[in-house]
Amino acid sequence: MDEQGTAPAPEPGHPHGSEFAELSARVKEAGLFRRRPVHYVVRGGAAVAAFGGAWVVLALGAPGWWQVSMAVLLAVAYTQLSFLGHDAGHKQIFRGRRANDAVGTGLAGLVGLSYGWWVGKHTRHHAHPNVEGADPDIDIAALAFSTGQSRAKAGFLRWMAKYQAYLFFPLLLLEGLDLHWSGIKAVWHGDLKRRRLEAGMLAGHLVAYLTAVFVLLPPGIAFVFIAVHHAVWGVYMGCSFAPNHKAMPHLEPGHRLDFLRRQVLTSHNVKGGRWMTFTMGGLNYQIEHHLFPSIPMAMLRHAQPLVRDFCTQRGIHYSQGGLVRTYVQVLRHLHDVGAPLRATSERVSG
Repeated sequence: MDEQGTAPAPEPGHPHGSEFAELSARVKEAGLFRRRPVHYVVRGGAAVAAFGGAWVVLALGAPGWWQVSMAVLLAVAYTQLSFLGHDAGHKQIFRGRRANDAVGTGLAGLVGLSYGWWVGKHTRHHAHPNVEGADPDIDIAALAFSTGQSRAKAGFLRWMAKYQAYLFFPLLLLEGLDLHWSGIKAVWHGDLKRRRLEAGMLAGHLVAYLTAVFVLLPPGIAFVFIAVHHAVWGVYMGCSFAPNHKAMPHLEPGHRLDFLRRQVLTSHNVKGGRWMTFTMGGLNYQIEHHLFPSIPMAMLRHAQPLVRDFCTQRGIHYSQGGLVRTYVQVLRHLHDVGAPLRATSERVSG
């Protein structure tokens, strides 16, 4: 998906494995793999301060509907903490796995997510971006990202696929709750290495969160607070991840694309500078992130011109565009995927 709104079909496989090695050497020579401890201290401190500040204001302020505004601040803090957990999962904060996992698990506990579940899911996504049947990020019951997926829907889910472009943003209101529920299911089914730890953290978060909300707020305001908090968090998270792959080409299992082309052709960057980088947690540089997931997010803007020029020199399509245009393309793609189902319904009713 480029600035003109076109998404070329994946080109045939190329035996160019050495191209990625060449690009990787250039990125390493530029020093972009080095860790940024000061950046993460500042960024993490700000996110934790916003998280704690929201609860302090609720505790010290007079009861009233104004308190619902703190739900928005808490949703922003949740998202920024989730971004930091994402970075820890990719070993961007520390060089060692153990330290990153400790930070990631702690951050996940603050927002009520299962770190182990997310890391497993996200690792599969990075290995198989937009590959039908292999990428969990395009295996969502409520949505269809290809005509094959839309035809496989039945009943109410088939109806949702018809009008999914209109339902997309409303569905994001539930994304926060779905993240909680996915973690609970993972713990319940036992597919986690640290099942007891994660179960305890999820239970602790749930008890602490509900206790704080209903102790600090009147019952009516408390229910609205919870709804607003999770709705804003879900929309923020969904809007940060949705532009990255959703309108890009899908690959069939067994495709012959090499690693470089597989990652570049299925990913899309969002333009907007440092403000966009902060808002999206660095996910706006999705192409560079997929090629080099361990590069700290703060360094991706320096990797971007190297990767873009490298792709241009080799005729590899490099997709990027503004935020509004990107969302328009995502919605248009979802609408087009549902078109055959709408056409079938019209013929039957006619």
